[in-house]
Amino acid sequence: MDIRITPAALCGCVTAPPSKSAAHRAFICAALADGESRIKTDGMSEDTAATVRCLEAAGAVISRRDGAVNVAPIKNPPSKAVFDCGESGSTLRFMLPVAAALGIEAEFTGGGKLPERPIEPLLEAMRTHGVSVGSGFPIKISGRLTPGRYEIAGNVSSQFITGLLLALPLCQDKSELKILPPVESKPYIDITISVLEKFGASLVKNEDGFIVYPSRFHAADLTVEGDWSNAAFWLACGAGVRGLDADSAQGDKRIIEILKCFGAKITEDNGCIRASMENVHSADIDAADIPDLVPIISVIASAARGKTVIYNASRLRLKESDRLKTTAAMINSLGGSARETGDGLVIEGSGGLRGGEVDGGGDHRIVMSAAAASVFCDSEVVIRGAQAVAKSYPDFFEKFNRLGGKANVMQLR
Repeated sequence: MDIRITPAALCGCVTAPPSKSAAHRAFICAALADGESRIKTDGMSEDTAATVRCLEAAGAVISRRDGAVNVAPIKNPPSKAVFDCGESGSTLRFMLPVAAALGIEAEFTGGGKLPERPIEPLLEAMRTHGVSVGSGFPIKISGRLTPGRYEIAGNVSSQFITGLLLALPLCQDKSELKILPPVESKPYIDITISVLEKFGASLVKNEDGFIVYPSRFHAADLTVEGDWSNAAFWLACGAGVRGLDADSAQGDKRIIEILKCFGAKITEDNGCIRASMENVHSADIDAADIPDLVPIISVIASAARGKTVIYNASRLRLKESDRLKTTAAMINSLGGSARETGDGLVIEGSGGLRGGEVDGGGDHRIVMSAAAASVFCDSEVVIRGAQAVAKSYPDFFEKFNRLGGKANVMQLR
């Protein structure tokens, strides 16, 4: 799907979509619980649908009823199963150790960039704890995950840590999970702990990681909180967002602090948060704990005046696209000035953008950032491959137009 956008100001207020991060974790914990859980969530992205599909393959019964997702837990996991993860790195990294802890002989498949995304540190941790892992992709595993002492690097993907934290309570004895510093994207680990505690898991944080005790998860009735990461696109282009929790464990709530660093004025009226983007200036941003915000921060930097440096973002090269490269290409295609560094971007803001054609690169965050950038453009923006938004925000363009945007589908591919 290609989209043509005529620049227009956005106004009004939109409800934040459900947090993809929280939803993945809630569905998995519910599928491992001792009874039926009810997860209230407004819609589902392709990524969370992939996790639901894998949980059903493992034996959970999941249905929509009365505005919620009802999860009847896994009672008798199959001896063998195929898990189709789509393009979801979260699904793959979470479900691998969970399937191993359940003793399922499993084959994990997927498409897009998924086969290229880092996974070896997690597989090695599983190999040393009772699991046989085949070579190549699709990934084939057999055996059962055993308790013990685990060590895993904290600077490759926090999702490896989350996957183990979700799986280790299913083991028959306690485990120690040591996280080797530096630890990046720590807020995503905090989200995992928050969800695990809601379902009754027993674990203790220590100086260098966690002690995880055998636990039977308890059924829960909960609402998936609003997503700060996707709300950032609206806040950056002047629209209001409601349904966000200022006390959330989500690291991307830092978008408010970042907007203030750029000089934006933040207001809140009846639960609707918005930012005034007039007269914004440059700022230097440490992206170690907020990698998903880098594309939209780059748009803000282009609309500002002066040089912005974004650093500690090298892991973005391992996302759905090489996100440092595709972000720089997006900004430059729209008439801005962005260049890559070893671990980030340098953006020379000129107060606005010209407009132009952007290759979405198969990356939902690049597509949404390019759409947000249209607000700061003088002429139209064309986005190729705009269907990538379905990965995390399927109705993004519907909401965009509802807020006053002028996005029209050029062609379906």
